[in-house]
Amino acid sequence: MIVRQSLAVCLALVAVAPLNAAESVWKIADRIDVDRVPSWFPVGFSLLTHGDRQYAAYYDAEHRMTVAARSLGSREWRRHRLDSKVGWDSHNYVTMAVDSAGDLHLSGNMHCVPLIYFRTMTPGDITTFQRLPMTGQNEQRCTYPRFLNDADGRLVFQYRDGGSGNGRRFFNVYNPESEQWSRLVDSPLFEGEGLRNAYPHGPVVGPDDRFHMMWVWRDTPDCATNHNRSYARSRDLVHWETAGGGAVKLPITLNTEGVIVDPVPSGGGMINGGAKLVFDSRNRPLIAYHKNDTNGNMQVFLTRFEGGKWVRRAITNWDKPVHFAGSGSMPFIGIRVSIPRKVGDDAWAVRYRHRDYGSGTVTFSEKTLQPIDVDLPEQRRELPAELNRPEIDFTGIGVRHARDLGDSGDEDVRYTMKWDVLPPHHDRKRTGPLPPPSTLRVYKLVRRHPE
Repeated sequence: MIVRQSLAVCLALVAVAPLNAAESVWKIADRIDVDRVPSWFPVGFSLLTHGDRQYAAYYDAEHRMTVAARSLGSREWRRHRLDSKVGWDSHNYVTMAVDSAGDLHLSGNMHCVPLIYFRTMTPGDITTFQRLPMTGQNEQRCTYPRFLNDADGRLVFQYRDGGSGNGRRFFNVYNPESEQWSRLVDSPLFEGEGLRNAYPHGPVVGPDDRFHMMWVWRDTPDCATNHNRSYARSRDLVHWETAGGGAVKLPITLNTEGVIVDPVPSGGGMINGGAKLVFDSRNRPLIAYHKNDTNGNMQVFLTRFEGGKWVRRAITNWDKPVHFAGSGSMPFIGIRVSIPRKVGDDAWAVRYRHRDYGSGTVTFSEKTLQPIDVDLPEQRRELPAELNRPEIDFTGIGVRHARDLGDSGDEDVRYTMKWDVLPPHHDRKRTGPLPPPSTLRVYKLVRRHPE
């Protein structure tokens, strides 16, 4: 039988079931401390395993950008500080990549500032990092750096030029022979026309080997002004198309035809980063997100491209609004939706957190996208409980993770990085008592096999 989460959720006509606690898929084989880091504001760090070497990029307890390296057979880290220091801005994460020649690339600590980018002069040697430009164009107001590989395996760098409400996205591509960056496409991918900017999720490589991208537009720094959920796909990051296969001319603007998934207006209850993209059993993109219904109440929606159009379904029937607004890195806005997961032949589940209805799970039919009432199978936790448990005793503190951007080389071995941290605070310095620095720690995990 399904155990209902609360009377309020029952009245909302939502199929809800708790996740069963069971033995995790992965178990901890080792813990390797890296350094002491800030726990008083959240900002993203990076972990990269490449061959027999492992690298961690982070800000130390004095907010200095730092890279640590070790051999996988060693517990000792070699640390190197870079010429960059973070303030209190949670946008200013640090990210890394390795190219085909073995050189490390690093970028971060950017929120509408000149490009901050480093590359090693000797493959794998963190003491040889040098700060460099890339193309030298549109590099004065950079945010959201991301490294990825295109369909040919070339290293690509994506970033935003401009600010919230007025920005463009560019792709650069790296040539390891000339050690030079150039534009992958002369045009920006997204063009806000001086009136808005796109907040994309992706590109994500799907089971069809295409790159899939979804985004919302935002008119101002106020997160309430997100609007028009949209989608496009590509085989090479150069030529883009709609979900129906129609050609999309770059740059993509608000008026580009065929890319709008849901024409949600500004103030319609969407936040950038609030949507989750997966692929159903027929490899069709499936997007879960939240927005206001026609009565102004917050709901969880699903949308999928089928029959030549995007079909949308609300899978909740809540009777309360969730109002949010503000700029900077936002704390919990009152609604959060998880990545949909397959739990049966036709059954999928979406977890949510709602400030009035608490936390729960909605189950829905893959065939119809309608809510269904099913018993959820016992689910094994992906990670051991220790990885979600803070070590610092301080009100409001939680846990942050960094997944491995590389590969251990063994499908039964993976690494993750964990530290304790307080939630976002609109990128402003906190007043009052602060928690002590957190221990940044790498965990080696091994897969549990059924006996």
